Amino acid sequence: QVQLVESGGGLVQPGGSLRLSCAASGSISRFTTVAWYRQAPGKQRELVATISTGRPTNYADSVKGRFTISRDNAKNTISLQMNSLKPEDTAVYYCWVWSQLTGGYWGQGTQVTVSS
Repeated sequence: QVQLVESGGGLVQPGGSLRLSCAASGSISRFTTVAWYRQAPGKQRELVATISTGRPTNYADSVKGRFTISRDNAKNTISLQMNSLKPEDTAVYYCWVWSQLTGGYWGQGTQVTVSS
């Protein structure tokens, strides 16, 4: 089992940047897939970006060219660099890790609000 704690959310103006971090309580190297999801009010949770072992990094069309996902197995962290933020990026952002052996784990989420 692993606990995930997201941080780095907040209020930012349109066009601004934020960097989200997800700290794991244990090693993340055993998880073949790590990802960031988001959920806006009244909407379903949606995939933002994912890294899977042996596969290209994948991004939602709405964030391509603006967001960058990364993982640091040595520090047991997953990051999401978000640039050129738009009001429609406003949501609670969640990190998620998965392996075939353990299944998936969610963090508690961090709020991102893009508003002037």
